[in-house]
Amino acid sequence: MRKGMLEYCILLLLKREPAYASDIIRQLQEAELLVVEGTLYPLLTRLKKDGLLSYEWQESTQGPPRKYYALTDEGEQFLQELDIAWGELDKTVNYLKTL
Repeated sequence: MRKGMLEYCILLLLKREPAYASDIIRQLQEAELLVVEGTLYPLLTRLKKDGLLSYEWQESTQGPPRKYYALTDEGEQFLQELDIAWGELDKTVNYLKTL
């Protein structure tokens, strides 16, 4: 369940703007979702392989070029499907809490 949530959270972040892996980790930590590079990089690679993400190398003023990840059109569509699934799950859980 955590893996699926992490995927969803990453896609939500990248919907706003392309991001560098360290920026993704920082934003997830700010949201109190602790993720390490050893977890993030394989997930980003898989999402790229699945066609949900693309990346672009950008020069950095503080070292070597950085790989910035962005959603593809397919990634945008997949995120919309996740939004629907999350809404349905949230509705079900909230209903069950009231019983």
